[in-house]
Amino acid sequence: MSTSQQQIPLQLVGRINQLAAQAPLPSPLSAEDKQQLKERIKLLLKQRNAQIVAHYYVDAELQALAEETGGIVADSLEMANFGAQSNADMLVVCGVRFMGETAKMLSPEKVVLMPDLNATCSLDVGCPADEFAAFCAHHPDHTVVVYANTSVEVKAIADWVVTSGNALQIVRHLKAQGEKIIWAPDQHLGHWIEKETGIEMLRWMGHCIVHDEFKAFELEQLKREHPDAKVLVHPESAESVVALADVVGSTKVLINAVQTLPDQKFIVATDHGIFYKMRQLAPHKKLIVAPTDSKTTQCISCAHCPWMAMNGLQNLADVLEKCDQRIEIDEAIRVKALRSVERMLDFSRAQGLVKVK
Repeated sequence: MSTSQQQIPLQLVGRINQLAAQAPLPSPLSAEDKQQLKERIKLLLKQRNAQIVAHYYVDAELQALAEETGGIVADSLEMANFGAQSNADMLVVCGVRFMGETAKMLSPEKVVLMPDLNATCSLDVGCPADEFAAFCAHHPDHTVVVYANTSVEVKAIADWVVTSGNALQIVRHLKAQGEKIIWAPDQHLGHWIEKETGIEMLRWMGHCIVHDEFKAFELEQLKREHPDAKVLVHPESAESVVALADVVGSTKVLINAVQTLPDQKFIVATDHGIFYKMRQLAPHKKLIVAPTDSKTTQCISCAHCPWMAMNGLQNLADVLEKCDQRIEIDEAIRVKALRSVERMLDFSRAQGLVKVK
């Protein structure tokens, strides 16, 4: 559908897969160690006037701790909104690096920490700022719309930042204004938006290593095994997988579907970290992980982002103690990037997509 596409070099794809394979997992902890770390974290949060801002895809114990201590568990849109409106002096972002950068961008006066600054994202790595800037320069008459899963340098190039929770609404708004759009970096989300809105966009062809691994052939087989299950799919998945879905949407949309639909069984095609919130809100419903490998390939993520998995109780406690894993952003870049992020938040608040204090 798109008239132009920017392919990702194979060398960069190889680099992404290498980073995913090398992402270190937190060391296993005993029940006693976990309890001691939780108490230590709670004390440090009070001492630092800090809040945990956690994504739905991180470990369930981190999500529970964020909620218990007055922080938030949310998608990237609500994470950004919460951090911007927080009265804390310090934010600890349990997620991946672009989320920490967004928090710092919106709250430069706050200390923003992450349990591990090396927790990245395949979409971020797959869209280098210099190459993307060159792509945009060839189309100066286009409005540049980038997904939140990008670096602060890429956001500084953009006119708009979007998340999966507001991308459709924002693109529809731009289409109504007669804008021509460059989209980056997730090719599948971009293609889904094109189909839903009828717009044609110039797409950067990145992908999420988690959602790209869900396979239609295996999903069809699973549907035959569970004909009474509704299929929930994140739009970062391939078109063939999205076509099999009963519900397509952001993490928030998928969680709401489990909570509100009368069905008792769901096949879930997104990161299985989301199961914590789904089970919390609908404990009586059965959740099934969609398949992520096939007869010809082996999964890299196996339905869980390797970089989200780098967040753990131990490194969360350590970073609160040492305050050393800080997000720092060049001020000139921050100011440029801030415009596109604030434009997104202003639009989302006006549309009632996020909470306003």
